[in-house]
Amino acid sequence: MGKTVYSLVLTDEVIEEIDRLAYTMGISRSALIDRILAEKVSYTTPEMRIDRIFDSLNRLFSDKSDGFIAKSENQSMLIRSSLKYKYKPTVRYSLQLLRNSESTEGEIKVSFRTQSLELIAKMEMFLQVWAGLENKYIVKYFPKGIQYYIEEGRFTRRFTLPDHYKDKSSEEIGAAIAQYIRMFDDVLKRYFACDTHEEGIIKATERYEEYLKNGIEVI
Repeated sequence: MGKTVYSLVLTDEVIEEIDRLAYTMGISRSALIDRILAEKVSYTTPEMRIDRIFDSLNRLFSDKSDGFIAKSENQSMLIRSSLKYKYKPTVRYSLQLLRNSESTEGEIKVSFRTQSLELIAKMEMFLQVWAGLENKYIVKYFPKGIQYYIEEGRFTRRFTLPDHYKDKSSEEIGAAIAQYIRMFDDVLKRYFACDTHEEGIIKATERYEEYLKNGIEVI
């Protein structure tokens, strides 16, 4: 689905109100007018679908008792979780969804804000374990492979939801993404709770396999 430049004659006062509303929403004038017209004709644009997915994610992470703090802005979202480790670091999950009319695509970045070389090294070891688990258990669902990279204790993972998700609601897509983040966070904490890398591999693998057995959605 493409976009084309159109000329419209609009009332100045209407444009003033549109600009004011667009500013409060953090979007452009064109994006807001496009959304208003789409809603009028009952059409869902990719941007509207992304907004609804983020609305779903906000609701799913709204309960602070589970240790997650989430904030969304401009079609991106930052989710934070505390790790029980001697440096007491915060794990940051940065989520961005990409505009695509054919499929729901996005990118998840996982990082620590730390200067500890020990913590960065341990995080990189875990990320290699995580990548190994994905390539062992779920790579078969991705004909083009799983796109990710690891550098300096940071993990970036691209994802495309499976074809059958084209008919899924924004709530269901949001739930699948939230499940992935929660699973990653849980397996990460199981690994960091272990004293040795070898023990961490065992605990991380066991927990990862439990999620798969319980029917978690693969993204």
